[in-house]
Amino acid sequence: MTKIGYIVGSIGTTSINRTLGGALVNLLPEGVEAVEIPIKQLPFFSTDLEGDFPQVALDFKEQIESVDGVIIITPEYNRSIPGVLKNAIEWASRPYGNFSFGGRPVAVIGASQGGIATAAAQQHLKAILSHVNAIVMGQPEGFIQLTPGLISETGEVTNADTKAFLEMYLGTFLGLIGRVQKANA
Repeated sequence: MTKIGYIVGSIGTTSINRTLGGALVNLLPEGVEAVEIPIKQLPFFSTDLEGDFPQVALDFKEQIESVDGVIIITPEYNRSIPGVLKNAIEWASRPYGNFSFGGRPVAVIGASQGGIATAAAQQHLKAILSHVNAIVMGQPEGFIQLTPGLISETGEVTNADTKAFLEMYLGTFLGLIGRVQKANA
């Protein structure tokens, strides 16, 4: 059984990126389990808290470390990633040098109503993840223009081309996870 964690970079309950996350979970093949790794409960990162590391941050780090790979589904805010997502990555990289994403396969994808989707945010996120030693999937890139009705209320992708792309995206990520597991064996 392969276990994938996914992080939605928005804490909004009606986020279209949360909708995309649900669709990705629905498209996972048999033998792959998905678990959301929530970020909403994390306090703002401060070095003042490192001496008494918050339990919620320790739990967050453990959740990342307990999965075979992580998909981060990010919105784009002001041409970058949301502050809550950056905050989560800060916690995952502390204490300094103890990178929970280190050596872990990570895929980045995002949805927007606009044509270029979350391209700028994803580039920033990939740079940050590279710094914390994640094994970042470079291709394919997932810039999803989420038009009304593209994903049903039950998480079903209604466009055959989009569904095929997302299945290929997930297959490529699972292949990366398999290569990393084989290299580490």
